[in-house]
Amino acid sequence: MTIKITLTGDINLMNVEDATVPFKLMQDELRQSDFVLSNLECCLYEPEHSHSVDNEGFYANPKVAIDALKNGNISAVSLANNVNYGHEAILNSIKELSSNGLAYTGAGLNKEEATRPVILERQGIKIGFLARTSVYWNTHHEARKDSSGVAVLRGHTAYQVPAYKVRAEIPPFNRPGIPPVVVTWADKDYLKELTQQIKELKSTCDFVIVSCHWGLWGDVLEYMTEIAHAAIDAGADIIFGHGPHLSLPVELYCNKPIFYGLGSFSFHTGHNGRKHGDWVGEMPQIILSKKEIEEISFKLIRHNDKNETYCCDLNNEAETIENLVAKSAENNCRLLVKDHSIFLQMDK
Repeated sequence: MTIKITLTGDINLMNVEDATVPFKLMQDELRQSDFVLSNLECCLYEPEHSHSVDNEGFYANPKVAIDALKNGNISAVSLANNVNYGHEAILNSIKELSSNGLAYTGAGLNKEEATRPVILERQGIKIGFLARTSVYWNTHHEARKDSSGVAVLRGHTAYQVPAYKVRAEIPPFNRPGIPPVVVTWADKDYLKELTQQIKELKSTCDFVIVSCHWGLWGDVLEYMTEIAHAAIDAGADIIFGHGPHLSLPVELYCNKPIFYGLGSFSFHTGHNGRKHGDWVGEMPQIILSKKEIEEISFKLIRHNDKNETYCCDLNNEAETIENLVAKSAENNCRLLVKDHSIFLQMDK
């Protein structure tokens, strides 16, 4: 007996007026999955007063957004990201999700609720789903013991003088103007909290899936790999990241997939109210039996000018595929294009 899990990147339903539009072309595809897990990068909240679009906070009409998520067969969402911000907005979002039977993790009234995992079960296979964000605001955005917010895994940045030849592309430190090397790492205390939670969750679930909001542009930074590897070492089975709105490489670590960046899944309006242009995202689909991951693949997705998400014709995505194949190979992950999907070649 097997089940099918579909993962998606960022969903932002800001300014959506017709709930049938965003996933109209994806309904048949999404309904073939037992569970669809997504990052919801908007608040289901309408403020009492007007809100300038150049302020942080993606506010979506709650009724329209809920109906759209249901149309997309979304089972559970992560709220751990940088736009689920503000006490009222977060509380209204979780109220709307709860009252409409949609599971969530990653934000809450306090830290206990924000870090509480979602448990899903089908065909006797139990899935634990939890989330963290390393991209958040320093103004009371992090959920704490007695305050609302998002579930955080803090990262750190340092700027290192390249006194040694650390990478081929960096010139020697013998001339003015040599730029620093950017070094990142995960906060050890936050990482310890995550790995301990994964261990506890794995003791009661067959599989653990971790959602991570992280990243900067198209790079896989050191702290991202550190978090992903530590999570898998602790018992996690699948890691999926999002944040930069770009498709990032895939890694196989201990034969477990790390999708560093799924990009966007439904994202028409962004920061400052500007229209998001022609993006390409990844939509992983994973087959699980009771004991192991049977198959891992992903489709490439885009959206059209009507804000309808659709699966790409891979014959038209040669440049994207070539880039993903090359960069994923550096991460011990061999990709094979077959039919309408890209498959990860697992060790058997």
